[in-house]
Amino acid sequence: MASARDEIMARVAAQRRDATPPPVWRSRRHFEDLRDRFEESLRKVKGETIRAVSLDEALACLDRVLDDLGARSVVINDEPLLAGLDLAARWPERALHLVGQTPGDLRAFCASADVGLSTVDAALAETGSVIVTSGPGRSRLATLLPPVHIALVPVSRLTPDLFTFTAARSGAQPAMLTIISGPSKTADIEQTMAIGVHGPKRFIVILFDD
Repeated sequence: MASARDEIMARVAAQRRDATPPPVWRSRRHFEDLRDRFEESLRKVKGETIRAVSLDEALACLDRVLDDLGARSVVINDEPLLAGLDLAARWPERALHLVGQTPGDLRAFCASADVGLSTVDAALAETGSVIVTSGPGRSRLATLLPPVHIALVPVSRLTPDLFTFTAARSGAQPAMLTIISGPSKTADIEQTMAIGVHGPKRFIVILFDD
């Protein structure tokens, strides 16, 4: 004798029908200059941008920013662009922690670091947001705990919007994907905005031609 569950599953199976999934939605957004739009959008969410014409100039800008901040300790995500730079030789006066490479307590270092340095998977011109993925050598702690987050962003990683970015992705997906739109912002019940309460107080993008 069939159970109630069997009867329900039989009815569900009888009503199944083949369906063709809809095509991937593609954005129709168009911006004349992705860089201009990204900078404008990031300013609106309290972020900051610096433009550079090359990676060398971007690093020179980064040096100046760190000097201006008086940064004594920097946590760095172990990403191809950053791992290829000899930052220890460039900044001998600063304490550095390269995620996944430097021994010691990453969380404790991030909690006391002056700056977190990363690259991004994409920069969204429409909203001024950046997309950062986590995984081996890439920790969210490096971008969320220090009071200042600096991102080195090649122009080639600019894309119009989130839909364009997701439509272009294929293969294995990351363990965690974070969308960052400026520094940390929190509003109370009266909608009074506070910056940096639960994350970085400053978010600086150094945008360079690659």
